[in-house]
Amino acid sequence: MEKITIVKVGGAIVEDEKRLPQLLKAFAAIDGPKILVHGGGRSATKVAADLGIESHMVDGRRITDADMLRVVTMVYGGLVNKQLVARLQALGVNAIGLTGADMNVIRSHKRPLKNGIDYGFVGDVDHVDATAINHLLLAGLTPVIAPLTHDGQGHMLNTNADTMASETAKAMANMKTANGELVYDVTLVYCFEKPGVLANPDDDNSVIPNIGHEDFQRLVDNGTISGGMKPKIENALAAVDNGVGRVIITQPTALDGKTGTVVGR
Repeated sequence: MEKITIVKVGGAIVEDEKRLPQLLKAFAAIDGPKILVHGGGRSATKVAADLGIESHMVDGRRITDADMLRVVTMVYGGLVNKQLVARLQALGVNAIGLTGADMNVIRSHKRPLKNGIDYGFVGDVDHVDATAINHLLLAGLTPVIAPLTHDGQGHMLNTNADTMASETAKAMANMKTANGELVYDVTLVYCFEKPGVLANPDDDNSVIPNIGHEDFQRLVDNGTISGGMKPKIENALAAVDNGVGRVIITQPTALDGKTGTVVGR
């Protein structure tokens, strides 16, 4: 099997001019085929405010009405995505920017009411076309995927980047040759501001080296894992349970996986 690395980078890194160059340099240095999935929520919030559009969040998730959908489509699929592509080109990476609608690579359905909350034009992933993505990889291109999908009916949907990265990793991990052999050994890296999942949020040296299912539940119950980290690790565990070889949560300078939190093993 060929090794492939999928890196998900959050908006806090994408919008940090100190950390972003570190991330892009480390990403460019990864050998073999690779995919970058990015966020950009802070940029969307700023542009929305500049346009007089108020942002509404519930449990860290953006409510996406028609006005906000236009903003996130412009910001994620345009401004943020193309800036990343341009900067990767400058580092010698032949990147191509995508949303889920491009080449029909990621299709979703509009999220139904959840606990009485209408999230608006938010998508939950139904399918990732690994074959389409593989065509780009075989052509020597590096996909840079924005957190936008489509429903197949002509509508764009705002979609969680952690979930998109996990679903993409699972799809690539289960891709097979005509002979039924698996094509890729997949490593998924969730990159954020900290060196890993911390036992003490105020101590960057308190990285938890491994988190399995039992560890996860215990750490949730005692409050060590909460907020946005909880769904991130849920996505990571789901990826490992569905064939992804390795999932690491770490910082921009450690995409080689030598430090950070390994999930599921």
